[in-house]
Amino acid sequence: MISVNPVKPVIRAVAPPLRDFMQKESAGGITLIVAAALALVIANSPFAASYFDMLDVPVVAGIGSGVIDKSLLLWINDGLMAVFFFLVGLEVKREALVGQLNSWNKASLPLMAAIGGMAMPAAIFIAFNLSAPQNLGGWAIPAATDIAFALGILMLLGPRVPVALKALLLAIAVIDDIGAITIIALFYTAETDVNMLLGAAVTVALLGGFGRAKVASTIPYILLGVVLWVFVLKSGVHATLAGVAAAMCVPIAASGEDGEVNLLERMEHALHPWVAFLVIPIFGFANAGVSLSGVGLDTLFAPLPLGIAAGLLIGKQLGIVGFAWAAVKAGIATLPEGVSWRQIHALSLLAAIGFTMSLFIGNLAFADPAQVDAVKIGVLAGSLVAAVSGYLLLKMTLPEPETQAAKTDTLTA
Repeated sequence: MISVNPVKPVIRAVAPPLRDFMQKESAGGITLIVAAALALVIANSPFAASYFDMLDVPVVAGIGSGVIDKSLLLWINDGLMAVFFFLVGLEVKREALVGQLNSWNKASLPLMAAIGGMAMPAAIFIAFNLSAPQNLGGWAIPAATDIAFALGILMLLGPRVPVALKALLLAIAVIDDIGAITIIALFYTAETDVNMLLGAAVTVALLGGFGRAKVASTIPYILLGVVLWVFVLKSGVHATLAGVAAAMCVPIAASGEDGEVNLLERMEHALHPWVAFLVIPIFGFANAGVSLSGVGLDTLFAPLPLGIAAGLLIGKQLGIVGFAWAAVKAGIATLPEGVSWRQIHALSLLAAIGFTMSLFIGNLAFADPAQVDAVKIGVLAGSLVAAVSGYLLLKMTLPEPETQAAKTDTLTA
């Protein structure tokens, strides 16, 4: 008797399109959008209570007296996001050593644009919340940029996007991430446990030793990275910073059985799909859910959500375009070839999509559930308007596909 597995034809039919989708640079952003939208739908459906109860489920892990007891939501925000920050750390190190930030000529424009893109949103948020001092702790929320979301929207326009414009967005986002990491370390750290910090320092030293020895195996970096995360979590410093610290210890080149290998790039490529299609969507699903029951214009125009939305939408445009223009006029930086000021304006709107990092900082800034919900409303509203307007403006400023193709042929010839 010949048995027929009815699942195999389905897998064969689905696998190639799924593989093609995951290989697209826009896929991560699209997956995040779907996860966030699903969370919003569920949070405003008859299943809302189950959704919020699930996030509050206690999860206990540990051995003996070394126990970590947190809700599922905190495991996601403190634990799973450490993996995201590890990837961010790898990207930052690569860009600083061999990428878009390894020389002043390359880094000057994105550096000035990113500084403006962090400073102006924070200033606008503070201006909107001077009358509500209880909200001022959230000043850094609109300073963040969601690179997965922003790059996903940019890549929807395909080959029409100049390589230089994509590189500029990536560089601005990397510098923005460095700023966000610094802000979290300096301004959103609770009381610290000196003994745990000493344990973390010893672990970093061990990681650095493996890095200086150019050990090619990923096992010591992973194992010590987990140990470092526990120490940092127990120290009072936000645990996700352990991911960045561990990433800084990974060497660019390492000595393996097959000769020298690019360990940092290998780890980055291996980790990227897990972060893009698992870590970030889970974070988005867990944090984007907010009940819109009773939400009206008065809610949206309250100081906290309005300050966030205005900081993202107005602050990012003023900061990125204004600081970039000033840097070029002062001779500090140069505009990339083939990139116009209208395109940089559109890019500033894409950089105003704050979603992941903004929600993350919002959770650090506030403990009051009402404030956290207000943060979600402000971030979602500002990011949605930024995504749509940035996409439309960029679509209008980019050349048509055939024009771009003709330019490419001309340059090749």
